[in-house]
Amino acid sequence: MHEFDLINNYFFKIAKKNKSALNLNDDVFFDKKRGVVISVDTYNIGTHFYDFKSPDLVIKSKSLKSEQNKFKIDLCGGDTTFSNKLSFTITSLGYSNKIIYRNKAKLNDDIYVTGNLGDSYLGLKALSNKAKFKNKDKLFFVDKYYKPELPLNLTKYLLKFANSSIDVSDGLIDDLAKMINRQSLSFHLFENKIPVSNKLSNLIKKQRLNKINLISNGDDYQVLFTADINKARIIQKASKTTGIKITKIGKIVSGKDRSLILDEKGKQIRAKSKGYIHRF
Repeated sequence: MHEFDLINNYFFKIAKKNKSALNLNDDVFFDKKRGVVISVDTYNIGTHFYDFKSPDLVIKSKSLKSEQNKFKIDLCGGDTTFSNKLSFTITSLGYSNKIIYRNKAKLNDDIYVTGNLGDSYLGLKALSNKAKFKNKDKLFFVDKYYKPELPLNLTKYLLKFANSSIDVSDGLIDDLAKMINRQSLSFHLFENKIPVSNKLSNLIKKQRLNKINLISNGDDYQVLFTADINKARIIQKASKTTGIKITKIGKIVSGKDRSLILDEKGKQIRAKSKGYIHRF
């Protein structure tokens, strides 16, 4: 069963009366009146992280204090239990009177993404010995898998221009579909505009790899958002101020049209993988 089938069939009705639940369509609980935002995420071995041979890279256990200082967060409590399968559940509590929702994209919005996509997936392939690279390249991709560069400095600017937003965790195409899943909208993505690192770009050329499949498998943890076409200048300024790469990769179109991925010549590209799907 797909995660959305589980939510819609079993949980949606019992959460419907609580406006702060946001119809279970966002990743957070948002009590606007009290300015409270709560998010819960679970990480399972073999699904969300490859193994536990390097615990400090998975859960930052030995460097928790430095992580708290870096991101200005505090450990407030927790729960421990025993299981044959290793997993971590993290509840994040924050305070804000305004958030950027899913399903608020507008017709003709530009589609943007931060950073580069695909490096983390190559890191996972390297760890599972499903791909071979030069040693330097392997270290680069594995490092991107374990230590993604989070564009946190952009968060204070997003409210100024983003209509809708989501993090890229399950893959660009799947997360984009989630972001507009209850709107009568579709998207057009332009393959040549989707940002990848120089190392990944070189691999794609040398080994004739499928770019769309490489950037569609998740674990990038970049920000995907839509914005009005008139916000282009302010977005460029935010990119320059924060030092965060922001790339326009597509357009929001009418739901009467199909969602498409287009190459430089305007020809449709089909993706073998649309991203990680949570099934139960």
